[in-house]
Amino acid sequence: MDDAELRHLRRCLELATEALEAGDEPFGSVLVAADGTVLAEGRNRVALGDRTRHPEFELARWAAANMTPEERTAATVFTSGEHCPMCAAAHGWVGLGRIVYVSSSEQLTVWLAELGASAPPVRPLPIREIVPGVVVEGPVPGLAEQVRELHRRFHSTS
Repeated sequence: MDDAELRHLRRCLELATEALEAGDEPFGSVLVAADGTVLAEGRNRVALGDRTRHPEFELARWAAANMTPEERTAATVFTSGEHCPMCAAAHGWVGLGRIVYVSSSEQLTVWLAELGASAPPVRPLPIREIVPGVVVEGPVPGLAEQVRELHRRFHSTS
């Protein structure tokens, strides 16, 4: 992982922090073109009641509307947490390329249990079980602990 990719992942953490500060679950994502240009970014926006407002899902929709199939395949989605099954399916249906995540669904499941938080309504599955052909990288040691702390903060106030 090079410095540019680490910058994108750190931006995902900033977006996750923005989500947390807005009363939302701490997730953030960045869509990057093959040439390294940041195309779009987002954070979780589920606090108002629409549980589909995940940043990965929003980026998939943005990509479908604004990118050619070839551009989508060459793009990378950087994200603070591994895609949930809904977001992984959107990623696959739209034909986005590589995914790089800071923390895994497996890590999140363990952290939520440690925090005594309720299990999510949809079973967490690895991205590759939903979209078998996608290139996936993660978790990222050193940054994953920051995601854990964001979830600790969220669940200590909710």
